[in-house]
Amino acid sequence: MDKIYPQPKASRKIALLLSALLMSPLFTACGGGSRNEVTAPRDTRAGQTAPNTSRPASPQARKGLSTGQKVAITLAGAAALYYLYNKHKSKQAEGAQGKYYLSKNGRVYYRDAQGKAQWVTPPPGGIQVPESEAQQYRDFKGYNGKSTGRDLTDLAPAQ
Repeated sequence: MDKIYPQPKASRKIALLLSALLMSPLFTACGGGSRNEVTAPRDTRAGQTAPNTSRPASPQARKGLSTGQKVAITLAGAAALYYLYNKHKSKQAEGAQGKYYLSKNGRVYYRDAQGKAQWVTPPPGGIQVPESEAQQYRDFKGYNGKSTGRDLTDLAPAQ
Protein backbone atom coordinates (compact mmCIF):
# COMPACT_ATOMS: atom_id res chain seq x y z
CA MET A 1 0.00 0.00 0.00
CA ASP A 2 1.41 3.34 -1.04
CA LYS A 3 1.07 6.24 1.32
CA ILE A 4 0.89 9.74 -0.03
CA TYR A 5 3.01 12.08 2.01
CA PRO A 6 2.26 15.80 2.06
CA GLN A 7 4.84 17.94 0.31
CA PRO A 8 7.01 19.92 2.74
CA LYS A 9 6.45 23.68 2.83
CA ALA A 10 10.14 24.32 2.22
CA SER A 11 9.95 22.58 -1.18
CA ARG A 12 7.06 24.82 -2.21
CA LYS A 13 8.96 27.93 -1.19
CA ILE A 14 12.00 26.83 -3.17
CA ALA A 15 9.84 26.08 -6.20
CA LEU A 16 8.23 29.52 -6.01
CA LEU A 17 11.61 31.19 -5.63
CA LEU A 18 13.04 29.32 -8.62
CA SER A 19 9.97 30.18 -10.71
CA ALA A 20 10.36 33.86 -9.85
CA LEU A 21 14.05 33.78 -10.71
CA LEU A 22 13.37 32.15 -14.05
CA MET A 23 10.74 34.75 -14.90
CA SER A 24 12.80 37.78 -13.86
CA PRO A 25 14.60 38.17 -17.23
CA LEU A 26 11.18 38.37 -18.90
CA PHE A 27 10.07 41.16 -16.57
CA THR A 28 13.38 42.98 -16.90
CA ALA A 29 13.22 42.94 -20.70
CA CYS A 30 9.66 44.23 -20.80
CA GLY A 31 10.01 46.96 -18.18
CA GLY A 32 12.77 49.16 -19.57
CA GLY A 33 11.98 52.83 -19.63
CA SER A 34 12.93 55.56 -22.01
CA ARG A 35 16.61 56.43 -21.79
CA ASN A 36 16.63 59.61 -23.84
CA GLU A 37 18.02 61.78 -21.09
CA VAL A 38 20.46 64.39 -22.28
CA THR A 39 22.88 65.92 -19.82
CA ALA A 40 24.52 69.22 -20.41
CA PRO A 41 28.28 69.07 -20.93
CA ARG A 42 30.37 70.30 -18.00
CA ASP A 43 32.80 73.15 -18.40
CA THR A 44 35.72 71.75 -16.43
CA ARG A 45 37.52 75.08 -16.19
CA ALA A 46 34.86 76.96 -14.30
CA GLY A 47 32.88 74.08 -12.79
CA GLN A 48 29.75 75.38 -14.54
CA THR A 49 27.48 73.62 -16.96
CA ALA A 50 27.65 74.87 -20.52
CA PRO A 51 24.42 75.86 -22.25
CA ASN A 52 22.82 73.06 -24.20
CA THR A 53 23.20 74.09 -27.83
CA SER A 54 21.83 70.90 -29.33
CA ARG A 55 18.31 71.00 -30.66
CA PRO A 56 15.74 68.74 -29.04
CA ALA A 57 14.92 65.48 -30.78
CA SER A 58 11.92 65.84 -33.04
CA PRO A 59 9.11 63.32 -32.66
CA GLN A 60 9.48 62.42 -36.34
CA ALA A 61 13.09 61.32 -35.85
CA ARG A 62 13.44 57.57 -36.35
CA LYS A 63 15.40 55.55 -33.89
CA GLY A 64 16.65 52.00 -34.09
CA LEU A 65 17.43 49.81 -37.05
CA SER A 66 16.06 50.17 -40.55
CA THR A 67 14.04 47.35 -42.07
CA GLY A 68 17.06 46.11 -44.02
CA GLN A 69 19.16 45.98 -40.86
CA LYS A 70 16.47 44.26 -38.81
CA VAL A 71 16.15 41.27 -41.10
CA ALA A 72 19.04 38.94 -40.41
CA ILE A 73 19.45 35.48 -41.84
CA THR A 74 21.30 32.77 -39.97
CA LEU A 75 23.90 30.95 -42.00
CA ALA A 76 25.21 27.64 -40.68
CA GLY A 77 27.07 24.67 -42.15
CA ALA A 78 28.09 25.01 -45.79
CA ALA A 79 26.41 28.41 -46.16
CA ALA A 80 28.41 29.81 -43.21
CA LEU A 81 31.67 28.34 -44.51
CA TYR A 82 31.09 29.81 -47.96
CA TYR A 83 30.26 33.19 -46.39
CA LEU A 84 33.48 33.12 -44.33
CA TYR A 85 35.48 32.04 -47.38
CA ASN A 86 34.08 34.90 -49.47
CA LYS A 87 34.77 37.43 -46.69
CA HIS A 88 38.40 36.32 -46.27
CA LYS A 89 39.48 35.17 -49.73
CA SER A 90 41.17 38.44 -50.63
CA LYS A 91 42.57 39.52 -47.25
CA GLN A 92 46.28 40.11 -46.90
CA ALA A 93 46.67 39.39 -43.15
CA GLU A 94 48.00 36.11 -41.72
CA GLY A 95 46.29 33.44 -39.65
CA ALA A 96 42.59 33.27 -38.90
CA GLN A 97 42.12 36.91 -39.91
CA GLY A 98 43.97 36.41 -43.19
CA LYS A 99 43.27 34.81 -46.52
CA TYR A 100 41.00 31.75 -46.71
CA TYR A 101 41.26 29.02 -49.34
CA LEU A 102 38.84 26.45 -50.72
CA SER A 103 40.35 22.96 -50.79
CA LYS A 104 39.85 20.31 -53.45
CA ASN A 105 37.56 18.37 -51.12
CA GLY A 106 35.28 21.39 -50.55
CA ARG A 107 36.60 22.46 -47.15
CA VAL A 108 37.75 25.95 -46.18
CA TYR A 109 41.15 26.57 -44.60
CA TYR A 110 43.74 29.25 -43.87
CA ARG A 111 47.50 29.08 -43.34
CA ASP A 112 48.96 29.78 -39.90
CA ALA A 113 52.30 31.54 -39.28
CA GLN A 114 54.20 28.30 -40.00
CA GLY A 115 52.34 27.79 -43.28
CA LYS A 116 50.34 24.83 -41.94
CA ALA A 117 46.71 24.52 -43.11
CA GLN A 118 44.11 25.15 -40.39
CA TRP A 119 40.58 23.96 -41.23
CA VAL A 120 37.74 26.39 -40.64
CA THR A 121 34.54 25.13 -39.03
CA PRO A 122 31.34 27.17 -38.91
CA PRO A 123 30.26 28.44 -35.48
CA PRO A 124 27.78 26.09 -33.79
CA GLY A 125 25.10 28.78 -33.55
CA GLY A 126 25.62 29.98 -37.10
CA ILE A 127 26.37 33.50 -38.29
CA GLN A 128 23.84 36.34 -38.35
CA VAL A 129 24.09 38.05 -41.75
CA PRO A 130 21.98 40.93 -43.13
CA GLU A 131 19.42 39.68 -45.64
CA SER A 132 21.02 41.67 -48.44
CA GLU A 133 24.30 39.77 -48.00
CA ALA A 134 22.72 36.40 -47.31
CA GLN A 135 20.72 36.05 -50.53
CA GLN A 136 23.66 34.67 -52.52
CA TYR A 137 23.91 31.72 -50.06
CA ARG A 138 20.24 30.65 -50.19
CA ASP A 139 21.01 27.53 -52.28
CA PHE A 140 23.45 26.13 -49.68
CA LYS A 141 22.86 23.79 -46.75
CA GLY A 142 22.49 25.75 -43.54
CA TYR A 143 20.83 28.81 -45.06
CA ASN A 144 18.30 29.96 -42.45
CA GLY A 145 18.09 26.49 -40.89
CA LYS A 146 17.72 24.62 -44.18
CA SER A 147 19.08 21.06 -44.08
CA THR A 148 19.14 20.53 -47.84
CA GLY A 149 20.99 22.25 -50.63
CA ARG A 150 24.44 22.57 -52.14
CA ASP A 151 27.70 22.06 -50.30
CA LEU A 152 31.17 23.38 -51.08
CA THR A 153 32.27 20.34 -53.10
CA ASP A 154 30.36 21.90 -55.99
CA LEU A 155 32.69 24.90 -55.84
CA ALA A 156 35.96 23.08 -55.14
CA PRO A 157 38.73 23.53 -57.70
CA ALA A 158 39.15 20.67 -60.16
CA GLN A 159 41.64 18.02 -59.09
